[in-house]
Amino acid sequence: MTGDRYRSDSEFAADDSLSFAKTVQIAGDGKDVWVFDIDETLLSNLPYYAAHGFGSEAFDDSTFDEWVNLAEAPALQASLRLYREVEQLGFKIVLITGRIEPQRNVTEKNLVYAGYSNWERLFLRGRADSGKTALVYKSEKRRELEDEGYRIHGSSGDQWSDLLGFAIARRSFKLPNPMYYIP
Repeated sequence: MTGDRYRSDSEFAADDSLSFAKTVQIAGDGKDVWVFDIDETLLSNLPYYAAHGFGSEAFDDSTFDEWVNLAEAPALQASLRLYREVEQLGFKIVLITGRIEPQRNVTEKNLVYAGYSNWERLFLRGRADSGKTALVYKSEKRRELEDEGYRIHGSSGDQWSDLLGFAIARRSFKLPNPMYYIP
């Protein structure tokens, strides 16, 4: 994740996403949506993983939560560019993360610190989401959006569970993540 290949793959995903986004006819009613995951999609936890063997060590929720609470994860530059450009095209931005509701304030703080703003909605896991796989949880949140009349045109994430399931986007764009897999 520190090399040229990761950067070029991320840039390719952003460029492909933007090419599609430019073909969408925005209705102008505020219901055209682009969905983003957060960790390893908008924000990079590379500083945390670099200090913990780049994913070779067993994952420790406590130390990761300490990292999250610092609210210092940098933006993935290709994703920040895409985020800003789809917003300029008229899409509403919705964020769906596996982070938990008590992390809302630090997550919002980190997003702003990294250069993100103006999202329409930010979904974090609540108590009712405990025990659900990422695929089910994120699908349910997308279904909520559809039930509210939103049209999900695009979706960007580093895990297949960010993109698959039900209530999926018209087009989904997978970012690279060589460190971990979330079902």
